Amino acid sequence: MKIGFIGLGIMGKPMSKNLLKAGYELTVMDRNQEAVGELVTAGAVSAATPKDVAAQSDIVITMLPNSPHVKEVVLGASGIIEGAKQGTIVIDMSSIAPLVSREVGAQLAEKGVAFLDAPVSGGEPKAIDGTLSVMVGGNQAIFDKCYPVMKAMAGSVVLTGDIGAGNVTKLANQIIVAINIAAMSEALVLASKAGVEPELVYKAIRGGLAGSTVLEAKAPLVMDRKFDPGFRINLHIKDLNNVLETSHEMGVPLPLTAAVMEMMQALRVDGMGDADHGSLIRYYEKLAHVEVKR
Repeated sequence: MKIGFIGLGIMGKPMSKNLLKAGYELTVMDRNQEAVGELVTAGAVSAATPKDVAAQSDIVITMLPNSPHVKEVVLGASGIIEGAKQGTIVIDMSSIAPLVSREVGAQLAEKGVAFLDAPVSGGEPKAIDGTLSVMVGGNQAIFDKCYPVMKAMAGSVVLTGDIGAGNVTKLANQIIVAINIAAMSEALVLASKAGVEPELVYKAIRGGLAGSTVLEAKAPLVMDRKFDPGFRINLHIKDLNNVLETSHEMGVPLPLTAAVMEMMQALRVDGMGDADHGSLIRYYEKLAHVEVKR
C-alpha cells in the first residue's frame, strides 16, 4: 500500500517516520524542504504538489495547521482532489472545524474519493514514540481498511461517528486539556505562594482524584521551567477558536473554555505564543508574583 503524507511539522514529521518504520512506501510533501530532505534520507520519496502526492498514493494523509490549509491542500489548485483516483482515501489528521471536515468530505465523495477526519492527541512526544490517540469520523468500512495505517502512528484509534465526529471529539479533548492545565496552574501557584513546595503537592495529589495525564505530563516540566513547545499556545488558541465557533453555532455556552482562551490570548500578547501550552502557568504566576519551581 502506497501512502502519501502532506505536512511535516512538529507532529507530521515523526508520524511519517513511524509509517516508514512500519514498512509503508511513503511519498511526502511540505514547504519546508529541510523536513522533506530528512524524510527522503529516511526512505521516503518527495513530490512537488498535493496533486502529485495523490497521483502516487492509495491513501493520502494530511497534517496541517488549520481549516483553510486543509481546504487549500485538498480542494485547491493542484490539490489532492485533482490527483486522486476513484478509490483513493484521504485521511485528514489535522485539528480543524468539524463543518469544514464535512464540506471537504462531501466534495471528495463527488469524485469517488473516501474521507476520514482523524485528529490526534498526545503532542510531539507521543507522535515520536507512536502512541498518539486518534479520534476518527467516517465510514466503518473505510475506517477498518485504514486502521493498520493509523495504528502504525498511534496507541489508540477509535471511530467516534460519521465524518466530522473525529474533530468534534478533538474539540472536546482540547477543552479538557486546556481547563486541566489551568486548574493545575491555579493549584501550584497557590501552593507556592503559601510557601508549600509544589513538588510535594504534586507527589501528594497525583495518585488521587486530582491525578491526570495532564498533571503527569505538565507539572514536572513547569517545575523545571521547561517551556519548549510540545504543543504551542498558538495552536491551542487555534483549537479553542474552533471550539468556540462550533459551540456558538450550536448554541452551547462554554464559559470555562472562553476564560482559558482569554488567558492564552494574554500570553500570546506577552510574546509566548510559540511556548508550550504548559506556559499557561505564567499567566497565574504574573498575577500572584510567584514562580513555581522545584
